[in-house]
Amino acid sequence: MVPNVCKSGVLAVLKEFVAIDRLVNCAGANDGVSLEAGVAAFSKSLENNLVHYCTIARYCLSGLKRNKGSILNIRFKTALIGQGNTSGYTAAKGAELSLTREWATTYLADGIRINAIIPAEVWTPLYERWIASFHDPLGKLATITRNIPLGRRMTTANEIADTAVFLLSARASLTTGQWFFIDCGYTHLDMAVTA
Repeated sequence: MVPNVCKSGVLAVLKEFVAIDRLVNCAGANDGVSLEAGVAAFSKSLENNLVHYCTIARYCLSGLKRNKGSILNIRFKTALIGQGNTSGYTAAKGAELSLTREWATTYLADGIRINAIIPAEVWTPLYERWIASFHDPLGKLATITRNIPLGRRMTTANEIADTAVFLLSARASLTTGQWFFIDCGYTHLDMAVTA
């Protein structure tokens, strides 16, 4: 099913816009598939969170080569620091970071640039629904933001979008194979320093 959906999506874009010169890989959801969930659940998590990245990129590849395009993979901090009980999701996110560097190397001669953005806590509708699922949503949100090093606040979707626009633009014409942390220092700063 994933290949068919990806293929039909790319064909719809080509029908309307004729060319594809940029691809943003961002779809996925933390499904809570732990090690104990078993091989079938783990495989399904990888399909839902990783396989479509490769599939859609493959269908866009000829256009990206023709236009010396760019791919931007948007990942999450769990790819590097874990979260607990999310083996499938974190494995997929780690693989996507690896693919960023693999593809950057593979398609260097074609002039295709491939980079990744790694956010931490971003206020999105999905995140808002997750917070609302707790008994004390405001208390949960306060606990999370208290542990965000720079600014003690959530990153906005617009802040991620601004970085994405830059990386996809000609202003980043010599940038490829890079991981950009837009995470208020969450991934790299020792929590003891920021507490």
